Amino acid sequence: MTEALVTTQLDIVRAWVDGWVISRNTPPPVPEPWGFRVDVGLPGHVARHILPTPTPALVQHLTAAITTPGTWLKLCAPAELIAPWLPPTWSIDPPEFMMTSPLTRERAESPAGYTTAITTRSDVTAARLLTETGEIAARGQLAVAGRVAVVDRVETAPEHRRRGLGGAVIRTLIATAVSRGATTGVLVATPEGRALYESLGWRLVTPVTAAVLSPR
Repeated sequence: MTEALVTTQLDIVRAWVDGWVISRNTPPPVPEPWGFRVDVGLPGHVARHILPTPTPALVQHLTAAITTPGTWLKLCAPAELIAPWLPPTWSIDPPEFMMTSPLTRERAESPAGYTTAITTRSDVTAARLLTETGEIAARGQLAVAGRVAVVDRVETAPEHRRRGLGGAVIRTLIATAVSRGATTGVLVATPEGRALYESLGWRLVTPVTAAVLSPR
């Protein structure tokens, strides 16, 4: 699928899942009637079910069937829609936003006082901005699946924020993605990250609600 055009919301969600499993080094996604399942296998993150088009019936079916704490639902809908469908044993994380952008090669420069370090391992490229003492000031990574690059784990240390470092990391990752043949970018952003990506020309595809089954 990721070799074809990424045009519909379902295409974008599938492209994100395909890249996310590469970025996080998990098993491949498993197609399910409701979307996709990823068996992550980590404490507190045993598995995740991704629902591109959640409905009350689907959510109620899954929450009734799932009994393992640390199982997540990623639902492509706002929390105010999803919350009434969830039993009280499920908790909701802060809002997220799936975004996409066509990719074009951009000039990637290190901001003054920082140097850029880029490494690629197991199909995942990581970019880090380092201070003069070698401290990591900002970082991010991406995985390319077909023609789609999934940007992941972008963060800036609190003491280095509001200096343009996040944008520099993104431009560095995009330049790498384009050099590897990617034409479309997909990511899931926090509210703070959404503002950054919108300033760089990314557009919102759908709000994402993350819900997890709490320990009993």
